[in-house]
Amino acid sequence: MTSPLNGRPLDLLDDGDGSRRKPQTSAATGASAAGIRAFISQFIAFYFRAPIKAFFRTRVDYMAYARAINPRIQAGEGWSWRVTSLGVLAHAVKEHGWGFIPKQVLPPMVANVTVGAVLYTSYLQALGLIHEPSSRSTRRVFPPAPISYTFGAGFMAGTVQSLVAAPLDALTVRFQTADMLEGRYTSMWQYAKHKLREIGPRGVFSGWTLSFLKDSFGAAVFFSSFEYIKSQAYYGFVTRYYGSYESIFSYDEGRPVIRPHYMLEPMFLLGAGVGASIAQHAVQHPLAEIQNIHFGRLESLDYAAKLERRRGVMRLYYHAYKETFEQCKRQSKLAGGWRNWLYRGFFMNTIRQVPSTSAGLIVFEVVRRKYALDSEATRIEKDGYDILLK
Repeated sequence: MTSPLNGRPLDLLDDGDGSRRKPQTSAATGASAAGIRAFISQFIAFYFRAPIKAFFRTRVDYMAYARAINPRIQAGEGWSWRVTSLGVLAHAVKEHGWGFIPKQVLPPMVANVTVGAVLYTSYLQALGLIHEPSSRSTRRVFPPAPISYTFGAGFMAGTVQSLVAAPLDALTVRFQTADMLEGRYTSMWQYAKHKLREIGPRGVFSGWTLSFLKDSFGAAVFFSSFEYIKSQAYYGFVTRYYGSYESIFSYDEGRPVIRPHYMLEPMFLLGAGVGASIAQHAVQHPLAEIQNIHFGRLESLDYAAKLERRRGVMRLYYHAYKETFEQCKRQSKLAGGWRNWLYRGFFMNTIRQVPSTSAGLIVFEVVRRKYALDSEATRIEKDGYDILLK
């Protein structure tokens, strides 16, 4: 697919000054976007008083243990600041000291930010490999990458994310707050080390097929939707809208120039974040319903795998997927059909997810431009004049 716009990408010229995007730059952009996404998710949870994963599907819920030891949460008290995430954390610190944060909260928080950084960084690197102009450190890529390229780059980034996140998924689904309350583990660091050694690589990648499908296709739709609305839709709107103008705002080297209103691009950027969040959730929500059922049987699967001989392990995992599908069929019948079951709760979960995801994407784009090299403005040629984009 090629861009329908006819333009001169003046800011894409390589003059040998090392303008190709550096891996460190992509990593800084990815970490910034992942960090702000996790922070906004926590900020929203303060108002809604619900598990953080209801707003942004973090790989590890870093407030799970703090809620488990909070008497107000366990008693089901009504809303007050004491049952918000901030209040729950304050209670945990009061009871267990400031060491509670580095031992119980910081490990899963770092894990969540790391997984997000891997996703954004992998996307930038993958897109640069398949679309050469995107590998350059310029503030604007014009013509933009076709949607097939951004979809492919997002798919690759989601695949990498699913591999990196596999240990976190394995730890999350096997986590029991009772183990922490009984003193079996003194910190999340100790729990992770012990549990990973116990289940081994086979247990880590149990159910990875579903994670792969959810992460790869979700990221592909996520980034391709964002890039299409942010770039192709914006450029197309500017070309059509200003192409009907008869008045010219200024002249540059004797050629008439139109400069679009400065608020247009931020509006499209915000719309791109919202649209990408909704599109991603439409893909990941039904797969998450199936994944939850499959993950629910992993503890028993771990025990059965220890009893099986090596030759029978693959058969065991194959039957686990088969049993998951049968259970999904029963659940869908009770809910009145596959669509009703797979998309139950979709609307509210999507509304709760949109703010943090949109904020993360906006920061992702802002930081990407911040680390770009200064370059000339992009000009779109239109009927004898130029549309100038800073």
